[in-house]
Amino acid sequence: MARHPRWTLSQVTELFEKPLLELLFEAQQIHRQHFDPQQVQVSTLLSIKTGACPEDCKYCPQSSRYKTGLEVERLMEVEQVLDSARKAKNAGSTRFCMGAAWKNPHERDMPYLEQIIQDVKAMGLETCMTLGMLNESQAQRLANAGLDYYNHNLDTSPEFYGNIITTRTYQERLDTLEKVREAGIKVCSGGIVGLGETVNDRAGLLLQLANLPTPPESVPINMLVKVKGTPLADNDDMDAFDFIRTIAVARIMMPTSYVRLSAGREQMNEQTQAMCFMAGANSIFYGCKLLTTPNPAADKDLQLFRKLGLNPQQTRVLAGDNEQQQRLEQTLMTPDTDDYYNAAAL
Repeated sequence: MARHPRWTLSQVTELFEKPLLELLFEAQQIHRQHFDPQQVQVSTLLSIKTGACPEDCKYCPQSSRYKTGLEVERLMEVEQVLDSARKAKNAGSTRFCMGAAWKNPHERDMPYLEQIIQDVKAMGLETCMTLGMLNESQAQRLANAGLDYYNHNLDTSPEFYGNIITTRTYQERLDTLEKVREAGIKVCSGGIVGLGETVNDRAGLLLQLANLPTPPESVPINMLVKVKGTPLADNDDMDAFDFIRTIAVARIMMPTSYVRLSAGREQMNEQTQAMCFMAGANSIFYGCKLLTTPNPAADKDLQLFRKLGLNPQQTRVLAGDNEQQQRLEQTLMTPDTDDYYNAAAL
């Protein structure tokens, strides 16, 4: 049984229909009740296995079904992953996220995954993985290894989902989230906007997320990055105000969740990102790539943080080691950005 008020579609639709400035005011008030508005959680994302995915997600350049020119890369060696994690920590990251282009992990890969979770955590970093669907045994093994977060996005509303993906069902995604939660791992789940969906579909996505028995601790909101060769390469650009509105509604509906600006930030100007932070976004990925898509270049994030007076959030990690937090704060105060951005180079 849900331990929090359940939203109805009509309630969510009413939020989307509010005047934008009124909506932003409400979202900012709720945000301030639960978070420091000047704090932003910062993560690093690494692709540990790139391309040749059997799924048919129409937005994704990693699908083997589309000719996007993406270079396929085998599963990274453990030491390569750990080297990237060390660089991330040295640059100030507090969470290290690892993604593999699989429909689901094979049993033969589980010892490898367990090892890198343990080794990354031993550095004093939070760990997150996105590996596709999980069964109960796999979820429990990842939990026993110490995994902090598991990412598995719902992508869009149940009604629009079949237009984007046919190789796994919406229910299978929900089932994976349930297995992750039951194993004791924190949930990271969000979606993508700009797929060609309607406002009602955006409302439907947020309704699904907010009405989970426990809402996700982290909710990434991605703006479609159009990649040549994918079926959505010629989609119309999403209006920036519509994206900001989606962030605000997510904040109101999930007041204690971290709302992350994820893919698509490279396409946003500073003003749009600033309004997203005003709307309640309080988490970002930094680095030159998000798996295979571009992320803001070196000085842009640093300049924006300084202009807006934003600071990296302090996060309690293994053994209380907040040395990486201090390094990130120092990076934000100095012009040398090499370490800050090389940490996530893929």
